[in-house]
This record gives sequence, structure tokens and C-alpha cells, in this order.
Amino acid sequence: MRTVTTTPEEVTEHEHVWIPMSDGVRLAARIWRPVSSDDEPVPVILEYIPYRKRDLTALRDSMHHPYLAGHGYACVRVDLRGSGDSEGVLTGEYLERELVDGEEVLEWLADQPWSNGRAGMMGISWGGFNALQLAARRPRGLDAIVTLCSSDDRYADDVHYMGGCLLSDNLSWASTMFAYTSCPPDPEIAGSRWREMWEERLRGSGLWLEEWLTHQRRDGYWRHASVCEDYRDIECAVLAVSGWADGYSNAVFRMLANLDVPRQGLIGPWSHKYPHLGKPGPAIGFLQELVRWWDRWLKDDKDNGIMDEPMLRIFMQDSVPPSTAYTERPGRWVGERTWPTDRFGNQCFPLARNQIRWRGDEECDESEETIESPLSLGQFAGKWCSYNAPPDLPYDQREEDGGSLIYDTDELTERCEILGAPEVGLEFSVDQPVAMVAVRLSDVAPEGRATRVSYGLLNLTHRHGHNAPAMLEPGRRYHVTIPMNGVAQAFPAGHRIRLSISTSYWPLAWPPPRPTFLTVYPSDSTLTLPIRPVDASDEPQPSEFAEPEGSAPIATSQIKPGDERWTVSRDLIDYVSALDVVKDLGVVRIDDINLDVTRRTVERYGWTNDDFGSVYGDVEWEMGFQRGDWRVSTFTRTVLTSDANDFHLHAQLDAYEGRQRVLSRNWNLSIPRDHV
Repeated sequence: MRTVTTTPEEVTEHEHVWIPMSDGVRLAARIWRPVSSDDEPVPVILEYIPYRKRDLTALRDSMHHPYLAGHGYACVRVDLRGSGDSEGVLTGEYLERELVDGEEVLEWLADQPWSNGRAGMMGISWGGFNALQLAARRPRGLDAIVTLCSSDDRYADDVHYMGGCLLSDNLSWASTMFAYTSCPPDPEIAGSRWREMWEERLRGSGLWLEEWLTHQRRDGYWRHASVCEDYRDIECAVLAVSGWADGYSNAVFRMLANLDVPRQGLIGPWSHKYPHLGKPGPAIGFLQELVRWWDRWLKDDKDNGIMDEPMLRIFMQDSVPPSTAYTERPGRWVGERTWPTDRFGNQCFPLARNQIRWRGDEECDESEETIESPLSLGQFAGKWCSYNAPPDLPYDQREEDGGSLIYDTDELTERCEILGAPEVGLEFSVDQPVAMVAVRLSDVAPEGRATRVSYGLLNLTHRHGHNAPAMLEPGRRYHVTIPMNGVAQAFPAGHRIRLSISTSYWPLAWPPPRPTFLTVYPSDSTLTLPIRPVDASDEPQPSEFAEPEGSAPIATSQIKPGDERWTVSRDLIDYVSALDVVKDLGVVRIDDINLDVTRRTVERYGWTNDDFGSVYGDVEWEMGFQRGDWRVSTFTRTVLTSDANDFHLHAQLDAYEGRQRVLSRNWNLSIPRDHV
């Protein structure tokens, strides 16, 4: 990324500002704004997240907030209640108190002398969620938002559940927030109250995983703050952004299709990253795009061209060999004037035994097929959401395909491109009352290597909807439609397209209570693909993106090196298998505040042979902060197991000041399985 040393406006920074809430709690903010706003008020851009503005996001914030401020905006970064240096306790995601606080923050900002009363919100992940959620509440002056890597549906398309199946990222994410909410404020900001505030958090934040596991179907808990409940609630302009390696790309398609406001969508090859920091590349000049967006909607610059771009700008990915990490993805940027588009539609292909009937006139065997997938299937699935790209992308699918039913096209005679969500229409029967199906779409090269392109999951008890699960009748035939994640992908001539079907996908998704024997009836099953015309003359072309740029990052020093590992292991004596993930960022010093920050997590997902009752997830976190003689650390561990009837949750929290343990807590809980 190119560092920009000068911007149109000189910028002043307020390193710490208190914003009072109506109940007496104060939220901590950092503000960058043009010096000229002392005399000429400007619009405000708010980022409102729980990830600690003074340390954990300080490097990223320093690259983009001063840049935007230098283009004529007051940029405000606020820690949620109970996070970072803000007062109070954070007890969950997107709670009513968080959204009320957000409204009060926007009111406070509108009343500042350097604000002209107009505002936008932006954020990635949590900040993208609450930008949507606050937009749906229509606060005064909120004219536009930018929501990155977020979702409109907190149950069906978030880190917790997918197709009614429990995701292992639910455990991983809960463990992350368990660690983050255990961290203290900085004494340089909180003063002598820091220890009291820390103890409030340690005792009051709670174990969020317990609540998430208690709500295994789409109930009122998940409907709260899911803007898909009524898209009409949003009346401001929306820019929705994601990446194909991210877990949230589907929401971009849905929001373009359902919102009735000025809107645009942007999907690149990236993981869970801002596009100017995008991995896999190519990264783009996203901050320049933000300036265009904000100028149009907060400064009424109707001639800057941003709304002349296609409604959907996406990166059409070319074929690549399977890998757990890519530096760059080959491909090209394409656009669609509207979404859904009327330029092309879905094409349905019937299945036969081991075949996708691509031309429809192939000779085929339509006899039924059966599978009971091994519990090891899914070790090469990667993460549900690629948070940091390497090495958490799916690997070669051939070993996974060995435990699956597979259906291939003939070798393609010409290039085929798809844009949108593939679907499987599946006619099936099973031998268990609770079962799941995983479907995968792969690009198969001539030598046999299989690169996963998309996938989908469905808890078959959710066949009538995620709010009304119903047991299956063993032996009875059913028909379901299983959507896969939306994607833009090119399959070259000479390759084959493969559909794979399995009865488990562990550890990406928690397996059903017992192994399942699945019977598929190919003659009544289909694969539907959104095939996009190749080199169509009416294809709208997006403008070329500039190279990434941003403000100079703050100075940091690597005091202790980090470590990153992703290891699959199998013991062929005891048949014990595991996936071990280590993400150790070492110790990083934030030079200007002389603060050393430690972050380390170890995740283990294990099982024995094909014993579905043996699966477990075990996540440990270490967080540490040190400045001179002040040294605090927390250690958390979350372990999830299950039997046929219940989930079992054990958690530990230990907090230290120096070498003295100041608090220790333990949780041991059992939660009934609800058709999962």
C-alpha cells in the first residue's frame, strides 16, 4: 500500500474524547478531523466496534481514518460499552443497549461545533453489522453507510449457524470475544478506576457461547437486529462489500436484491479484510472509493461518477490449483448494472449416477446411490470465514471426495463462467431422525486436482425452515433445495465441474448426533448453476481501481516473533485425529504509547475414528498488556463436547496482575441439542 503524506486538508487528532451516555456511562472515542472544521463544519464518519481503539486496531485505524479526515471528514472511532477504554460491561452482540448507545453517539456528534449534522457509518465485521442495524433505526442525519463483511441475517448467514448446522466458528468466535472482553482499559485513560472497571468486565461479561448454543433455531433472539426482517427500515444509501474468501459474501447479493435505496455491491477475491489490505490480492484503492462514496452522499457531489458504476462490481476468479493460501488470485473485474440481473439466469442440469448431465443427452445410469461419510471428511475444508487468508483456505478436495458421492460433467469444451449462488435439488432418504448434508462444487483439472469453488450445508431437520425443525422419518423420501455460497468463477475448457455430497463436514460444522446412511435418487436430483455469458457485448465495465493507498501507519515494533500453524494429524494406532490451529501474534509494541501487546490462540478440533460422540473443540487464548511495571494478562479456555442428546460446555478464565492471579472463574454447563 502506498503511503500518502499529504492530503487536501490538514488533519488534527484528538487521541481521547469521552462521549457521555444517558445512563451516565462514558464511551471512549478517538477523533481525526480537518483543522478547517473549526470554522467550517464537516460531515462525520463513525466506526463503532469493540476491538480496542488504543491498541488492537490502532495500526489499522491510523492508515484510514486520517486519510478520510484529510479529504474533508471528521472520522470518529468509538469503543463499544465495556470494551477498550469505554466504561460499562459488554455482555453480547448487537444488544439493544449497544444500538441505543450508537444512536446517542450520533446525536452527540451532530451537536459538535465541527460537525455539520450529516453522518455516515462504516465498519468491517461487527462495525458492518451495527452500521446496518443503526441505519434501520433511521437516526437523525445518518445519510449513508458502508458495511463490509457483515450480514443482514444473524441466524442463517453469520458465524454461528449455516443451513441450520452449528459451525465450529461459533466456538472459535465465542472464545475470541471471551478473551477480548476479559481485557482491562488502559490506566493512562481510565486512571485509578482501571482495576475496578477490569473486575466489572471479568465478572459481568459472561459466557456468550452458552447463549448462542441455547438458541439453535431461528427465534426472536436472532431476529433481533437482523435487518432482513424488514429491508424497508433502511432508507439511507448502502455500499455493501465482501470477498470470496470471506464468510459474508452472500449478504451483498441479498441486500442489492431487497433494499429499495441507492446501493452498490463490491466483492473481490479477499478474505475478511478491508479491500485496500485485501488478501488474497489484488488489493484495490478502496480508500479512494470511500472518498467517492462519502463525497456523493455526505457532500452531494452528484457528478463524481460513483453511481455511474455498475450496481455490482465483482472479481471473476480464474481457475487455480488447490492451495490453503494465495498471494494473488488471477481474474478480472466485471460488473452488473442491476442485481438480480436480467442478462442471464440459472440453468438446471439433471444428475445421473456419478454424472452431471451437462448436455442432457448423455447415456446415463439413474440408479440410486448411498453414502455414509467418514468423520474425517472436512479436514481440508478450511475455515468457514478466512480471517487472515493463509493457511485457512480449502485444500485439494480429492481426499474429501473419497468419502462423498461425486457427480462430474464431461470435460468442458469451452470456458464456463458462473456468477451467483449454485443450488442442489436433492431427492434423498436417510436412516436417522437427525441428519445433515454438505454439498461442494469443485473445479477439477485434467490431472485430477480438485479446487473447491463453493459449498453449502443443510440440517435436514430444517427442511421446512430454520424456525420450525422437524425430525426425519427414516426410509422416507424427501426433496430439499440446498443453496451454496454465491461466487464468481471461471471453469476453463478441458476441466470438469464436480458436485460432491457428504453426510458430515467436520470440523467446519458440528456433526449430527449419529452417523447417517444417506440414499440419493439422482434421477430426481439436479444441480442449478448461474451461468454468466462469456464476453457478452452488453456487459457493463466497472472503472479501473486505483492502487491501494493510505495514511502513514503508526510505529510498532515486534518484540517477540509470532507463530502460525495449521496441522492435520492422524494416529493410526488409537485412531485419534485432530486439526490444530495456532495463531500467535507474538509481542508487539505500540511505540507512541510504549505498550506491549500479547495475543496468542490455539484451537484444537479432535475426534476418534468414526465415533460421533468423541468430537470436541478446545480453544485457548492468552491476552497480555505491559507498560513498565504495569503488567496484566488473561488466559481463557473454552471446551465444547457433545453426546447424542446434549452439548457440554466447560470454560475457564484466569486473570493476572503481574504474577498474582486476581480472579479465576469456571463454567460447566449442559445444553440440550435441538434438532442439531
